[in-house]
Amino acid sequence: MTHPAVPGLVAPGFVVYPLSPESRPQILEHLLRLPPEDRRLRFGVPVSEETIAGYVEKLDFSRDAIFGVREDPSALAGFTHVAQLDDAVELGLSVDALHRGRGIAQAMFRRALLHARNRGFRQLFMHCLAENAAMMHIAREAGMRIVIDGSDRDASLSLPPATMLSVGTEYYEGQLVLLDWALRASVPHALPATN
Repeated sequence: MTHPAVPGLVAPGFVVYPLSPESRPQILEHLLRLPPEDRRLRFGVPVSEETIAGYVEKLDFSRDAIFGVREDPSALAGFTHVAQLDDAVELGLSVDALHRGRGIAQAMFRRALLHARNRGFRQLFMHCLAENAAMMHIAREAGMRIVIDGSDRDASLSLPPATMLSVGTEYYEGQLVLLDWALRASVPHALPATN
């Protein structure tokens, strides 16, 4: 099934799960699986395993939105942190190397955008290194305004107000999560590993 090309709709093919504090071990495992260069691109600087563990422990699930695409019920293929600022959000995301190039990052970006828009946030920001081609591609595809500052790139996108369509789409995505979870529980080996 495909969705019309409407900003804020989640890309077809991947169910983007909202994550809870119980997902901390899966988030940590996902981030630690990233090679050192991928960690540097994700966080903007080289980071140790201890720094990543501290970051995961400090995730504020009551304030920020945390999403993931599941490889299976116990592992994440992708992870998104939508950090709440004042009237804006900042997005950070990562995808396992084995799952790249299939649209997972785009699906998580669109889900984060939809979440922020429906909660009245007016801006979405991303900060990344110039050599982070994947994030720059997502920013350009989304029509984000990109500001160059040396080796850093800051991208911003003005978010439109919520509409009945955007709210309905988010509700629909929530129903897909429930369906996906039920299917995984009943037939765990019959589903593709990337959903």
